[in-house]
Amino acid sequence: MFPGLALCAVAAAAAAWLSEHYGFPIILLGLLVGLALNFISHDPRTHAGLDFASRTCLRWGIVVLGLQVTVSQIEALGPAPFAALGVVMAVTIGAGLIGARIAGQSRFAGILAGGATAICGASAALALYGVIGKDRLSQAQFALTLVGISLASAFAMTVYPVLAGELGLSDGQAGFLIGASIHDVAQAIGGGYAFSDPAGNYATIVKLARVALLAPVVLLTSLAIGQADSASGQPLWKRLALPWFILAFLGVVALNSMVTIPQPVVENGLVLSKGLLLLAVTATAMRSRMDLLLQMGWRAAVPVVTATLASFAAALGFAYLLL
Repeated sequence: MFPGLALCAVAAAAAAWLSEHYGFPIILLGLLVGLALNFISHDPRTHAGLDFASRTCLRWGIVVLGLQVTVSQIEALGPAPFAALGVVMAVTIGAGLIGARIAGQSRFAGILAGGATAICGASAALALYGVIGKDRLSQAQFALTLVGISLASAFAMTVYPVLAGELGLSDGQAGFLIGASIHDVAQAIGGGYAFSDPAGNYATIVKLARVALLAPVVLLTSLAIGQADSASGQPLWKRLALPWFILAFLGVVALNSMVTIPQPVVENGLVLSKGLLLLAVTATAMRSRMDLLLQMGWRAAVPVVTATLASFAAALGFAYLLL
């Protein structure tokens, strides 16, 4: 596995350096650097390492992400805002499905775009793709969806705080709008604090509540679409079971809720999670077929755009109603 892992690590390190020095979203840069180095995957010696990075690093990255969420944070949101958040997420997923139909794409593309937009961006996209499978949605479509989600999230972090100010929203309203509609965790929190410190605190709670719903959404998606053809002959309990890394994510959330984990461990856990997800995204991009990417064109972005617009509209409506 060394050749593929080493090349992926170098590409991910380059993306991290560019992100640190030029302020672009790190996941987006990982995607772009990986796509630029796509020719590397033509060498069969790289396949084992790239496949390991795209699968195993993804799964452990999601597990470690559980260190950022506790049950008390979700309870602090309150029943009405939490219910509203669930409606916003459902509307967002539905808009992704509608966008996929408009663009003439499969429902799996809509589920991926809508689910990733509704929960936590690239992390959710990676988890959902693990349920959908590459036999039902190509890696090229997956890579393009990730690019669209990263661009939309970066745009939202810049624009939504300004729009919230122009609309005269209070700190609580702005915090709910930003936390409920911006895709990526770091960018949602950053967008909240760009408005004000109270808005940033509230946006953090709302966003982490969305992250906590990753496991239920993955389970519901698995039940709704069923297993891929390769798993159709498995026993019923295996077909209904959650992926092990989602169960481990829930276990880490439960542990984090019962035991006070030192803050340095939580902070370093976030860095480790982002690093593992960066490796997974970079490897996925390096393994994508460029010819399929070019064939898809603008249609691949439509589900992400419709889901993003619906997420913003629904979150804004509930911000006015509840806060």
